[in-house]
Amino acid sequence: MLSIGVFAQIGQVTHRMLRHWDASGLLVPAHADEFSGYRSYDPSQLERLHRIVALRQLGFGLADIADYLDAGVDAERLATLLRIRREEIAREHELAAARLSDVERRLHLIEQETSMTTIEIITKPLPAVRLVAASGVPTGGDVATLVTGLFDRVSDAVGNVKGAFDVPIAQYDLADGELHVTAGYEWKGDAPDGASIVELPSVRDAVCGIHIGPMSGIGASWQAVHVEIAARGLVPAGPCREFYVRSRSDDQSDWVTELQQPVAPARS
Repeated sequence: MLSIGVFAQIGQVTHRMLRHWDASGLLVPAHADEFSGYRSYDPSQLERLHRIVALRQLGFGLADIADYLDAGVDAERLATLLRIRREEIAREHELAAARLSDVERRLHLIEQETSMTTIEIITKPLPAVRLVAASGVPTGGDVATLVTGLFDRVSDAVGNVKGAFDVPIAQYDLADGELHVTAGYEWKGDAPDGASIVELPSVRDAVCGIHIGPMSGIGASWQAVHVEIAARGLVPAGPCREFYVRSRSDDQSDWVTELQQPVAPARS
């Protein structure tokens, strides 16, 4: 016989939970001392214990679990249900992690509002650019990893060509509620295997600002650009771009990035 303490430890449940299941008739101890009330369980009851715990994790109530067990729950069917639930929990975790990352990013921006570095912002036209590029959609909100991967993919496709990496540009297009990223380099030749040619059109008016330093702080600079856009009575009009003027050092401390947002007059 197993004491209630050992039985609870094996099933990773509390004594209180076992007493509750006993009271409901779901899992009655093999023996209960009539004087002390001390409960003990037979090892054969472990199978029922594990099934109860599994069904509880799947969201079943006690009455449904009792019906399920009385009908003879199939181990293979239960394992299938648990695998499905495992995948659901993994997706929920991924979504929660993405939401947490977004909340932290927005909190960081809000905390920086009062101490945001002033950057010089101008309005200018953007020339058309022909890129050798790769495109993708970030998963889990991780844009930085995607951009780095896209540039690496294009670099591998282009190979060692002199001057090929002098004008790196990334475009961010929010279409149908999903962010589409295109990253590549200005290019005059044909598309190599593993990359494609993307034509970025000329833009008559774009509000542009210079971000200096690591990409981890670029959100504050983009916020400054959009504050200025609104202050000038303009609205974003098309995908934004980042032109990485200088992006060589590993620590990004001396990086220089031009933020480019096409704009149009706000409708009255």
